[in-house]
Amino acid sequence: MNLTDRPRRLRRDGLREMVSETDVDASDLVAPVFVDATTDERVPIESMPGHERVPVSDAVARVEEVLETGVEAVMLFGIPESKDERGTRAWAEDGVVQEATRRVTAETDAYVITDVCLCEYTDHGHCGVLEEGASEGEERLTVKNDETLDLLGKISTSHAEAGADMVAPSGMMDGMVGAIRESLDDAGFSDVPIMSYAAKYESAFYGPFRDAADGAPAFGDRRHYQMDPGNRREALREVRLDVEQGADVLMVKPALPYLDIVRDLREEFDHPVAAYNVSGEYAMLHAASEKGWLNLEEVAMESLVSMKRAGADLILTYFAEDVADRLD
Repeated sequence: MNLTDRPRRLRRDGLREMVSETDVDASDLVAPVFVDATTDERVPIESMPGHERVPVSDAVARVEEVLETGVEAVMLFGIPESKDERGTRAWAEDGVVQEATRRVTAETDAYVITDVCLCEYTDHGHCGVLEEGASEGEERLTVKNDETLDLLGKISTSHAEAGADMVAPSGMMDGMVGAIRESLDDAGFSDVPIMSYAAKYESAFYGPFRDAADGAPAFGDRRHYQMDPGNRREALREVRLDVEQGADVLMVKPALPYLDIVRDLREEFDHPVAAYNVSGEYAMLHAASEKGWLNLEEVAMESLVSMKRAGADLILTYFAEDVADRLD
């Protein structure tokens, strides 16, 4: 060993912080907010400790709580008052996200991103209009891609009309970014950016979110439109298509099991990259903490640092408020 080469010299208190290569700032974080049109009081989400559904009347108060921690951006998810086969409440002028967006943008300085998908609004829980198909002799239901694109355009435009600063399509439909960009532009919202869930995997880490947003499939799964967890090259293909169609921010979901994909996007594209630190990642750290096995504050921060180190510019996380408080 060359004794003149001593990396530990840089790890002393005072200097260690100065030479740190990766930092997480409150402005890097986006906090999810669940707005529920079926309730008039806050409802705790059991599988996501510390989070709750809030009624539309409480949306502004909930976002103000987020802003007080130093987090500047929120993602609004909606639980509608009713559901049907096509998810028509998703683009209703008086829909839950539309009404919450109007209130939040009028009364706060939050940067408002809206979730654009149909799974919370359809009675079958899938992310689009269904068609019947056959696979290996069994009748299966899959999503009609192109018919769903029209609906995603309508949803995005309704969100923009309500005041959304950014829309975030998450359904993994082929051509969704192009369809939404065209719809927004035609309606005069060419300045509204799109954060595409460009590489969204069919993951077992989504369970708590599906409870929170009441969006679990009534049957089957989503493997026909969400990506195979084993596929890495396909992610670059998916993301490149979204870039060509006009995506402004590129999302990888989930985050921790797919840090290699975050890194690939950082190296391949010059667009901002977002990572979604999903509900299952949040819940498992909470569960381990409750057992006394992990220090929640420390592992939460370490997880978010790993996402930034991999190349994420933005992180959508249920830890946003707790981490921002710690940063302050």
